[in-house]
Amino acid sequence: MGLGDLAGKAQDALKTEQGQKAAGEGLDRAADAANNATGNKHSDHVNQGKDAVSDKLGLGGDDKKDQKN
Repeated sequence: MGLGDLAGKAQDALKTEQGQKAAGEGLDRAADAANNATGNKHSDHVNQGKDAVSDKLGLGGDDKKDQKN
């Protein structure tokens, strides 16, 4: 199984509700880890990056609503 095969399987997984949930949770954990590692000094940039990845993966923009409130 090559890298292309794995990428295809990942794309297929993102089309499912369970895959989208897992990806969103993974992004949240990664952003939390980055914020913890930097002492929240760069939280605006971390959150912008998280939102950009979320948009690219088609996970929705719920986080943007939370930031405005």
